[in-house]
Amino acid sequence: MISAIFKAFGRTHMNVTLRTGPDLRVQIMERPGLWMSGQELQALSSDLKTIAAKTLPREGLTYGVFSADAARLSHSIVTLVTRKDGTPIAFNALAIMDIDTDPTPQQILHLGLVMVDPDERSKNLSWVLYGLTCFLICLRRQFRPIWISNVTQVPAVVGMVSTLFSDVWPQPGEGRRTLNHLLIARRIMDNHRHVFGVGEDAGFEEDRFVITNAYTGGSDGLKKSFEEATKHRDAVFNTFCQEQLDYERGDDVIQLGLMDMAAMRGYLAREVPRSALFGVLIAGAVQMVQRLILPALHWSDSRETWRDLRPAKGTRDV
Repeated sequence: MISAIFKAFGRTHMNVTLRTGPDLRVQIMERPGLWMSGQELQALSSDLKTIAAKTLPREGLTYGVFSADAARLSHSIVTLVTRKDGTPIAFNALAIMDIDTDPTPQQILHLGLVMVDPDERSKNLSWVLYGLTCFLICLRRQFRPIWISNVTQVPAVVGMVSTLFSDVWPQPGEGRRTLNHLLIARRIMDNHRHVFGVGEDAGFEEDRFVITNAYTGGSDGLKKSFEEATKHRDAVFNTFCQEQLDYERGDDVIQLGLMDMAAMRGYLAREVPRSALFGVLIAGAVQMVQRLILPALHWSDSRETWRDLRPAKGTRDV
């Protein structure tokens, strides 16, 4: 773990590896299209396709990270779970969306595509695939809240997002739609449908945040019936999806929420297994050293160059 801290010092983008048990490894790769070689991108894409082939009953995914396109992967954060021998078993591909909002533009983390090998679903990987990357990104942003988005028709995912993040809308029985929710959702639907494979012919009902006829833009292979969709242990989320979505037509709900301090506390307290908590905190400390402590140290040293900072006049040149 100490070696990981030293390796992280000079990195611009996050590349974190953690163990989540005796035989599992998690690697989080931020914007791999900017720093991976073409061969590495092909290998990553191959791992993702291996998991997808075991997960989907039918083919049809033609968007996002499956293409091994450096441009697409330059706006993605990929969380890959492998066995000790390197066999890929699960992944989450988050998309980074730049949204033109007032008074300043902002970035949204789209939770994207999550897939788990059916033979590995008993290993409690949800805390890794849904919350870990967002937690580390929030730390890198010096605890500034960051908006997340989620597009799904799966009740288990709707419930996971509703309980994991703050100010989530829509969700059953709680919360309210704010102006921020509405404006961000409009920008996403206007400019970023390709991120989650929704075609231009899909509709958007603003009052319910439901995308109608959503499976026509590359995500066709993900369409499920209500019976096929994984249910949440709390029946309220199952009822919510069944009442709000037309599964025969192929509807999705788009949820928006925040990863903030309250969500981070809840994530550490409720979601992270006790056995993995130390590793998560160490990974968080690495990101804090890299993004907060090191810049302060470099700023206080006027003798040497560091990125845009220049040495004071007359000091030594290294």
